[in-house]
Amino acid sequence: MTWLAVISAGFVTYFTRFSMITFVNSKMLSAETKKVLSYVPSSVFPAIIFPAIFFDDTGLFVSIYDPKIIGGLAAIIVGFFSKNIISTISVGLIIYWLFIFVI
Repeated sequence: MTWLAVISAGFVTYFTRFSMITFVNSKMLSAETKKVLSYVPSSVFPAIIFPAIFFDDTGLFVSIYDPKIIGGLAAIIVGFFSKNIISTISVGLIIYWLFIFVI
């Protein structure tokens, strides 16, 4: 019974998202709607990443000297100046790993 519920939920989720991709024509959307939808990725990404940086496993705030925060700050600085997603992610991970394994 549980597997049936999981599979059913998966199909419903898949087909509702698939239908929006398939049946909504981009020519039907106004220029203002397209402009608003262009901001969705940049607003969803921080909502996913920030809790992982600022909260520990128990749901409490981490200290300011936590390697996740230092790596995140380095990534923000590099991303602001370079506007390159690969260099931003690379620098953030390298700084994070340096603080975990070296320092």
